[in-house]
Amino acid sequence: MVRGNLLEEPVDAIVNAANGHLAHGGGVAAIISRAAGPELQTESDALIRKTGVLPTGSAVVTTAGRLPFKGVIHAVGPRQGEGDEERKLISALRNAFERARERGWSSVAFPAVSSGIFAVPLEKCARAYVKAMRASPLSKVRLCLRDQPVIDAVLKELSR
Repeated sequence: MVRGNLLEEPVDAIVNAANGHLAHGGGVAAIISRAAGPELQTESDALIRKTGVLPTGSAVVTTAGRLPFKGVIHAVGPRQGEGDEERKLISALRNAFERARERGWSSVAFPAVSSGIFAVPLEKCARAYVKAMRASPLSKVRLCLRDQPVIDAVLKELSR
């Protein structure tokens, strides 16, 4: 776990906290999309036209556009109230890590998926982040955080 800027992480790919429409209009997704340039949203739109809305718990890869990564992995995390949020979040992250492994990437960084506008409680998120990281097939997985309440929740989970 690191405190920092996801866009500056020394990794092969970053994970985006995505919605099923890959509409990168708010939160971390908007920051990534603006930095990557229009190519990322164009590719995302084409992917959705081809496959339809992505289910919660899934993950797909697009270009990184102007970003210095090999790709952006879009993990569709759950929204609070969907039910079974922790399991769905673990699934989204494990699928993201698997997409990286399939491409031969050995390192990824991911933000606090589902804890922001999707409002999943921090304790559930922290448990999911730690479980997914510990099960990762990759040699380097970095949880890149900036907000102290999320950091505190993850530190508490790691101390168990």
